[in-house]
Amino acid sequence: MSTNERALVHAAPGWLRDLGITSWLLVGVTLLLVGAVWLLALTDTIVMPVLTAGVVAAVASPVVRRLSRGRLPRAAAAGLLMLSLVALAVGLVVLIVAGIASQAGDLSRHLHSAQTTIQGWLEDLGIGAGSAKGTTADAGGSATSVVEALLGGVAAGVKALSSLVFFLALTALSLFFLLKDGPIIRAWGERHFGVPAPVAHIITSRVLQSLRGYFLGVTIVALFNAVVVGAGALILGVPKVGTIALITFLGAYIPYLGAWGAGAFAVLIALGGAGTDAAIGMIIIQLLANGVLQQLVQPVAYGAALGIHPLAVLVVTIAGGALFGAAGLILAAPIVSAVNRITADLRTERTAEGLVDPPPDAGVIPAPAG
Repeated sequence: MSTNERALVHAAPGWLRDLGITSWLLVGVTLLLVGAVWLLALTDTIVMPVLTAGVVAAVASPVVRRLSRGRLPRAAAAGLLMLSLVALAVGLVVLIVAGIASQAGDLSRHLHSAQTTIQGWLEDLGIGAGSAKGTTADAGGSATSVVEALLGGVAAGVKALSSLVFFLALTALSLFFLLKDGPIIRAWGERHFGVPAPVAHIITSRVLQSLRGYFLGVTIVALFNAVVVGAGALILGVPKVGTIALITFLGAYIPYLGAWGAGAFAVLIALGGAGTDAAIGMIIIQLLANGVLQQLVQPVAYGAALGIHPLAVLVVTIAGGALFGAAGLILAAPIVSAVNRITADLRTERTAEGLVDPPPDAGVIPAPAG
C-alpha cells in the first residue's frame, strides 16, 4: 500500500471534518454572544434607554414622516410627537391618581370589611374564632411591619426614583434625536454594514417592519385585555369601567409593570367602589386576562403580525427572556421574524439573478390561516 493510500485510509471522513468546522463556528458564535451580553450588562445604564428609544422610534417614525410632509420641519414634527407622548403619560398618571383618590374614602372601610370576611372564611374552614381572629391580627401586624420596612427603605426608594428619572430623561433625549435624524442615521448605518447597499436596505427595512409588526401584536393583545377586564368590571358592577379599560389597554405597552400596575388599579377601584367580593372577582379576572388567556392569544397575535408560526413566537420569546432579560422578551420574536424575511428576500433576489435554484418551499414560515 502506497503512502497516499495509507493517508486516505487514516484520513477523517468528510462529514466529520464538516462537523468539526461547524462546532468551532458554533463555539465562536456562542463566545461572541456571551461577550456581547456581558458588555451590554456593563453598559446597561445607557444601552437600555437607547434601545427603548430605538424601538419606539422605529414604530413612531411613520407619524413623524407624515407630519413633516407639509411645511412642518422634521425637528418640529419630532418635538410635537414627543410632547404628545408626554401628555399621554401625564394624562395616564392623572387618571390613575384621580381614580384611586375618588375611592379613598371607601377603601379603608372595605379593607376592614375584607379582614372580617377573611376571618369568617377561616372559621368556616374549621379554625376556631380565637385562632381566626389571631390569624387576621397577625396579618394586620405583618402589614404594619411591612409598612415600617417600606418606610425604612426611603433612601433606597429615592435612589431607585433617581435612576428612573435618569432612564426616562436619557430615553426621551435619545428618542427625540432618533425621530429627528432617523433617515440620516439609517443611511449612515447602511453604508457601514459591509454589504452591498441594496442588501443593507433590505436588512434595515425588514427590521423596522418586524418591530412595527411586533407592536401591532402588542396592540391586539392590549385590546383583548381591555375588553376582558372591562367586561368583567361591568359584570361585577365596578365603577369607572371606561377608565379601567383604557388604563388596561395603555398599560399593556409597558413590559411587566404596565399590565400588573393596571391590574392593581382595577382591583383598588373594585374594592373601593363595589366591595370585597367585587375586588376578589377582579383579581381572578386580572389573573386570567394577564395569565392564561393572554398566553393563548399572544402567540397567535404576534405570529399573525410577524408572519411566523405561533409556536416559534412562544419558543423564541421564552428563550430570549431567559438569555437576555426584558430586552430579549421584547426583541426575540421581531429579530427572528426579520432574519426569516431577510433570508427569504435575499434568496428571492439570488433566484431572480439565476445564482441559485428556487427551493420547493421558499419563503417565510407561514402563520396558520384564521
